[in-house]
Amino acid sequence: MKNIKYIVGLIVLLSIFTGCEKWVDFDPHEEYAVTEADYLRSESDYQSMAVSCYSPLQWLNQLVVLGDIASDNAVAGGENASDVAVLQQVDDYTTTTNNGLLEDLWKVSYEGINRVNYLTQYKDLNIAGEAVDFAGKEELYGEIKFLRAYYYFNLVRMFGDVPLFVDRKLGLSDFGTIQRSPKADVYAQIETDLMDAINALPSGNPKNGRVTKYAAQALLGKVYLYQEKFTDAASMLDNVVNGPFTLVDDFDSIFLLSGENGSESVFEVQYSNGFPYYNWGGTTRGQGNHAVQQCGVRGLSGTSAMPFASGWSTNLPAQDLAAAYADGDQRKEGTCFDVEAYKIANPDLEVKYDVAPYKNTGLYNKKYLPRKGQTSGQVELNYDNNQRIIRYSDVLLMAAEAYVRSSAPNVAKAQEYLNRVRDRAFGDDLHRVTVSKEVIWDERRLELAMEGDRFFDLVRTNQAATKITGFIVGKNEVFPIPQREIDISGITQNPNW
Repeated sequence: MKNIKYIVGLIVLLSIFTGCEKWVDFDPHEEYAVTEADYLRSESDYQSMAVSCYSPLQWLNQLVVLGDIASDNAVAGGENASDVAVLQQVDDYTTTTNNGLLEDLWKVSYEGINRVNYLTQYKDLNIAGEAVDFAGKEELYGEIKFLRAYYYFNLVRMFGDVPLFVDRKLGLSDFGTIQRSPKADVYAQIETDLMDAINALPSGNPKNGRVTKYAAQALLGKVYLYQEKFTDAASMLDNVVNGPFTLVDDFDSIFLLSGENGSESVFEVQYSNGFPYYNWGGTTRGQGNHAVQQCGVRGLSGTSAMPFASGWSTNLPAQDLAAAYADGDQRKEGTCFDVEAYKIANPDLEVKYDVAPYKNTGLYNKKYLPRKGQTSGQVELNYDNNQRIIRYSDVLLMAAEAYVRSSAPNVAKAQEYLNRVRDRAFGDDLHRVTVSKEVIWDERRLELAMEGDRFFDLVRTNQAATKITGFIVGKNEVFPIPQREIDISGITQNPNW
């Protein structure tokens, strides 16, 4: 209160000596070199702002961790029961409305939406009322429409009904004025954005990580699948199935640095460590892929020839997942890293590691296992491994499911797509199984394990209650709305939270 009095007094004194005219004629340039009115005046401004719309993608790396720990695929792990408590809550199904991980994912998603909305708000005329046209502008807006759809898709499958706004970037005056919209309305907006993106985007882009028409078609097919619009999903996904993508022979190589943006990459989030900024207060912000450090073996050491680096023993594959793989399935070794087996098989590497992690399964996430030479600066925070968001095999399995579950099933196509995935997994055509929706669901688990889809797949297919210990029907299909958001904005909470 004392400080407030001083500030008020200072304002009164300033007004006496400077007069009202000074405040009326205040030019922001007196305090800032660049103001909002100076922005979006050139193609470069628009391009830079579009890049900033991509940035929150990198901050969502914990969504991949969440999607497996909340399922039967993985446990939280860590050093002890209190290590990364927000993940232990998710694993134990004791999540509270104050879970910091969920709050962060909510904020990051809306940060991305707000950035896109700012750019769409000034598409035709900038803040100064000027039109700025340039070649490729429509394609640029196709990219950011995809990004907004992706941010909303993650929100709606995490939280159900969520606040929906697309006309402008929200400001402080908007707090408490926007309530949650039915998820059907959110999905409708996602579909609109993705159709706009498909109509504007090119089939390819020379810049890795930039959205293409195929990425938008794949995401729209996935959105249709979540809404059980199976005929629409099959038709949309076939565009990608018949695109330029191919399955690589060696499954393990997909997740190596050399496998980034490879022949089966439809969309992946780009990371780099060229600028080794680090900030322990914002572990997921503007740095490398934090999820990689989490997956590593705690206290791992050995000779210089050992390729793997130490980590935090988080997000550990369950033994149940490892047991689900049949003999000869190369995906098991490419997904579940057994450190003891590795130690025995490589005695010359002198492999050592600290005590076993909490909830030890003996397994580690091979897909994102930290490797030497792939980080810099503050090594724990700057791994440059891309996150594979949509792979070609995912598209094949989604299309197969859509064809099996459509009102006019095309079993032959579904069988063909399933065969292609399993033939790659075993390296032959001797392990094919008869297609059905249940078989495809099981195949998705084996193919996409530790990539963040398992929990959401179990929920959308109504299997969660029978597969996940602690799952409560009518509650755990979605996560709680962050309590701080409820307190600030006055929106409602999800049922039974």
